[in-house]
Amino acid sequence: MAGSDLYKTLIFTINNILQQEKYKAALAVIKGFRNGAVYGAKIRAPHALVMTFLFRSGSLRDKVKAIAQATYTHSRNLACFVFTYKGLQTLQQRLQGKACQSHSFLAACLGGWLVFGENNNINSQINMYLLSRTLFGLSRLAVEKGYIPQPKKDPFPLFAALVWGIVLWLFEYHPHTLQPSLQSSMSYLYHDSNVWHDISDFLVYNKPRAGAQE
Repeated sequence: MAGSDLYKTLIFTINNILQQEKYKAALAVIKGFRNGAVYGAKIRAPHALVMTFLFRSGSLRDKVKAIAQATYTHSRNLACFVFTYKGLQTLQQRLQGKACQSHSFLAACLGGWLVFGENNNINSQINMYLLSRTLFGLSRLAVEKGYIPQPKKDPFPLFAALVWGIVLWLFEYHPHTLQPSLQSSMSYLYHDSNVWHDISDFLVYNKPRAGAQE
């Protein structure tokens, strides 16, 4: 009974703190860390699972370890970035007494440098994902602000043509310039489809099984 009362008191105290406005900025940073960790794990785990079992060789233990490591790294990095970004943003607002657009940019720049500045596979994927979204966003903003004229026709078909034309040219003639995971995906699609021995590795499997080659 005493344990139950202690638990209720603890929960009441925590909820009371969470409702106080003076702690809101600090608590928002903490919850941002939590959300970054959860979101990073949710989007990386299924991706790592699929890519590892499709393209990675090795034992089941090695594959599980690779999935866990990728998920942990993505989750940790995103959590640390959100914590850093929100913390620096809050600090700047406190120092200047108001919110400015530059606060968001500067906080994110420093967070990106500290957290996503290391050149590894996970950070590379995240940064390239954001780059494509950033270019789209800047293009739309430039049209909204009148810096470039509103296209008379939908530019998306031209965009798609250039993206696919350039990436396949790079893959065929300069594959070392592409990220390893993209190279693996494209090799599976465009090069592995040039090789087969019988119906088993023509329709059922991508490559002949070890036993079938003996």
